[in-house]
Amino acid sequence: MAVPLPGALWAEAPLETRIFCSVLLFSWAVYLWEALLAWRQRTVYKTTTHVPLELGPIMDSETFEKSRLYQLDKSAFSFWSGLYSEIEGTVILLCGGIPFLWSVSGELSGRAGFGPEYEIVQSLMFLLLATLFSAVTGLPWSLYNTFVIEEKHGFNQQTLGFFFKDALKKFVVTQCILLPVTSLLLYIIKIGGDYFFIYAWLFTLVVSLVLVTIYADYIAPLFDKFIPLPEGELKQQIETMAKSIDFPLTKVYVVEGSKRSSHSNAYFYGFFKNKRIVLFDTLLEDYSALNKEHPEDSASEPLGHEGDGEDVESKAKAKNKKQGCKNEEVLAVLGHELGHWKLGHTIKNIVISQMNSFLCFFLFAVLIGRKELFAAFGFYDTQPTLIGLLIIFQFIFSPYNEVLSFCLTVLSRRFEFQADAFARELGKAKDLYSALIKLNKDNLGFPVSDWLFSMWHYSHPPLLERLQALKESKQD
Repeated sequence: MAVPLPGALWAEAPLETRIFCSVLLFSWAVYLWEALLAWRQRTVYKTTTHVPLELGPIMDSETFEKSRLYQLDKSAFSFWSGLYSEIEGTVILLCGGIPFLWSVSGELSGRAGFGPEYEIVQSLMFLLLATLFSAVTGLPWSLYNTFVIEEKHGFNQQTLGFFFKDALKKFVVTQCILLPVTSLLLYIIKIGGDYFFIYAWLFTLVVSLVLVTIYADYIAPLFDKFIPLPEGELKQQIETMAKSIDFPLTKVYVVEGSKRSSHSNAYFYGFFKNKRIVLFDTLLEDYSALNKEHPEDSASEPLGHEGDGEDVESKAKAKNKKQGCKNEEVLAVLGHELGHWKLGHTIKNIVISQMNSFLCFFLFAVLIGRKELFAAFGFYDTQPTLIGLLIIFQFIFSPYNEVLSFCLTVLSRRFEFQADAFARELGKAKDLYSALIKLNKDNLGFPVSDWLFSMWHYSHPPLLERLQALKESKQD
């Protein structure tokens, strides 16, 4: 008796079965690839126990060991959380979790008086339940990451009460944005006719631009306090540098990031002639609350810690060393960030993002009529638009998304080198050199990486590569 070959069985299988199996196999292939890369990098963490010679002048052995242990803990956490996520996703697909949740959404909508003809209402209920499920299953991992790993290595500044209040606030704000936007998008797709993909793309373009515009003014302040940078030497120097490159700066803010974490950051936002710069207080040596010996000292800070309810919940932790950068180094970091604007990196990223969005919506319009795509995931009698978006954008496009993500990572590293070069042209090479070292120490970044892991994951070049590029002219 002849035994059918696997290829023959595959060819004879229904199309929807082949689609489902392909999605599942590709998902596990990506996971195994990521696990291989993580194992290579973890091997680097384990075996590189002494400061390499080239790092001797910029990193002491104590900081090196702290960063090594921090990255080892993060790597282990990433492995187990990634494995759980992959298993959870596989179980949901194999057990028909998506059609089950759609059915539950229909029942709940029906009890509220909305029958099957109200597909958008059922879609919003599905979205609410799906995001709630994701938030609940992700909560233990988030708690462990914050209160075990980040706490152990001195980064966490949150209390448990602050954490839960913050998580609840994030969930509510997300729903307030996600549900109305999704309902309008589904409506546009329903009534858009043959060219709905153009209207859907234009709608998402407008929404993304609006969100970018209002985020720092109306959304971010719901979670962190934003305070205008006080008048003084640093503000004058920032305004002078912005004017020298024609950056239309209108305001400079300091955000109290130290209430949740001691990690540091800086960014700018806004369109046209209305640009703002945001500095995390943990970036500024003169303003960081983490540099105070006693928590109560923060009450006298010029940034105005008024001691509100969130301040009570936020834990102030004494540090043995100062965190953040000096004013000259902050200016160098901003010179790098403004280089992204001057060199058109922000616009280029927006254009690439929107070209990709348009292509995806066009392909969605081509594929949405294929009933076998819905049947592959358990939808035999109905083809809801939201489910079509989920299947096509998340599952069918996954190979394309992986390739695109890698290409954008490569492009991002190129942009970072260019922004460093721009800061160097501003005469900030020496200060940027020292700022990068300080920020790497403050954030316990490990300066040694596996080349393949770095190539695939790092949107910023490794520290040594950036320092080498600056080294030639850091005396300028």
